[in-house]
Amino acid sequence: MSVLNSYLNNNLGLVFSFDVRKTTAHMKTALTICVVFSSILLHAQSKDDSLAITKITLDYLESQHKPNPKQMEQALHPRLVKRTFWKDRATQKDYLSEYFADNMVILAERYNVKGDKFPAKPRKEVKLLDISDRTASVKLIADEWIDYMHLVKVNGDWKIVNVLWQYHDSSRHQ
Repeated sequence: MSVLNSYLNNNLGLVFSFDVRKTTAHMKTALTICVVFSSILLHAQSKDDSLAITKITLDYLESQHKPNPKQMEQALHPRLVKRTFWKDRATQKDYLSEYFADNMVILAERYNVKGDKFPAKPRKEVKLLDISDRTASVKLIADEWIDYMHLVKVNGDWKIVNVLWQYHDSSRHQ
């Protein structure tokens, strides 16, 4: 503790006199209380965010199951970019293609109009890979493909801003 006292005195002009044994016990108690309350607050925030992120991710997928462009639009940030790789059949060269929020809203409107693109009970597995206070990474596993998503919390709402996807069978990317 003399090092701490020396630092406070030299750098901050503060002088403390204390009994090391009592101070150490008080510091341990205070630290324990801080850790407990912090973990409770962080857990509550994280649980609410986890639920919101999962809902947005499912809105994205379910808007394609039962065509619902409004549901898709509400899940996406207007600057969304969705990418995947393809192989050009003629040249056999790989390239990336991009879709944007407006393309995805149109896709949600017309992709499954006939109701034949998904099984009766479609796979909807959401894995929360990482959540920070304003950003998150998610893996969505559907029947035919995998989406890796980045979400951002803007004005209190979670929105999908990036998607990188591929079919389970990557040979279908031709």
